[in-house]
Amino acid sequence: QVQLVESGGGLVQSGGSLRLSCAASGSIWNVNVMGWYRRAPGKQRELVADIRESGRTDYADSVKGRFTISRDNAVNMVYLQMNSLKADDTAVYYCQMHGWSSAGYRDYWGQGTQVTVSL
Repeated sequence: QVQLVESGGGLVQSGGSLRLSCAASGSIWNVNVMGWYRRAPGKQRELVADIRESGRTDYADSVKGRFTISRDNAVNMVYLQMNSLKADDTAVYYCQMHGWSSAGYRDYWGQGTQVTVSL
């Protein structure tokens, strides 16, 4: 069974940086898309950034120029480098992978990691 585990969240001051990591356990292959989503209090979940197997990336307008997504296909990990953090970035961050496993071609989600940016 595939599970995704995020790490790297925490409390940081405005203007600071954090690096999130997400590791997949279990057998997953041909992971086409890896991404990061977030849900702020009282808001819907939104896409932060995603990265294709080709290396193509997409970012939410609110994080362009501040966040960088990357992936390591050899170990099925995805990262999110977050710089110049703002209070509005406070949210639970979830990683997502879309790929093949014994259960078929489907989405997998992590349990989330809290990021809190103080003023």
